[in-house]
Amino acid sequence: MAVSRPPTLDPVAAARWLARAPAASPWLHEEVARRMAERLEWIRLAPAAWAHWEPLRGGTQAQALLEQRYPQSQAWLVEPPARHAALRAAFGQAWWQRLRGPRRTLAAELPAAGVQMLWANMALHAHPEPQALIASWHRALATDGFLMLSCFGPDTVRELRALYAELGWPPAGSEFTDMHDWGDMLVAAGFAEPVMDMERITLTWDSPGRLLEELRALGANWHPQRFSALRGKGWRPRLEAALAERLRGPDGRLALTFEIVYGHAIKPAPRVRMAPEAAVGVDDLRALLPSNRRDSPTSQSGLT
Repeated sequence: MAVSRPPTLDPVAAARWLARAPAASPWLHEEVARRMAERLEWIRLAPAAWAHWEPLRGGTQAQALLEQRYPQSQAWLVEPPARHAALRAAFGQAWWQRLRGPRRTLAAELPAAGVQMLWANMALHAHPEPQALIASWHRALATDGFLMLSCFGPDTVRELRALYAELGWPPAGSEFTDMHDWGDMLVAAGFAEPVMDMERITLTWDSPGRLLEELRALGANWHPQRFSALRGKGWRPRLEAALAERLRGPDGRLALTFEIVYGHAIKPAPRVRMAPEAAVGVDDLRALLPSNRRDSPTSQSGLT
């Protein structure tokens, strides 16, 4: 694929947000994780090991849901090093808990080709290099393992975008990627049989202040053409007044739409291209053997 990231995503701004984002799951992230967990009813494979990508933002409650569904599985909880203290506080286990409860490994990196499921909730749309991230997920999965993902879609906060345009302001945020484009990126990364779907969720608030507070917890404006200077002191009251006037519904509450994209894809067995003369690596040959179609987690040191 020609582009490596959505064209309206400033990678520096997105990386800065990821580094400074609160180490807590917004309510919407938890709700999306709950809905995505319901989709596991369609999947028969019970993973021996699975990875939870950045669970502090993706859904701390989702961790409990998944452990309840796969009580005998090894769980890898992956967060960048700067969040390890928060990760330990949220998910660390004493030795007796490790013996009696679900097995968790707190790690800074994904295991190499060692998990049968990779769970990534509400992370992809904010990453500065989404295709590189998808490729890393592909490498972490064992053959026949599967990916479960969710992220924002293009209709997210469409009312706020229209309001900014009406006021003559720069874009309110980056334009999120369509689910069909995400499916193409999954195929380009080596995944097979991607299944993409979406739904729209409407959230309501009783005041502009509460609305803006929740939006700040969900993300930031990563558009390259966003307003680049400090806002004047009259900007916030004007924004709140416009929100109250244009977004208020018949019930008196302010409403915004969020499009949620869900994706599921499988990592297939590697294919060997046939030619008159071909060189095939030993690792590729091993991966093709039936005995290796269910890999166990590779040994890695984790944080406990």
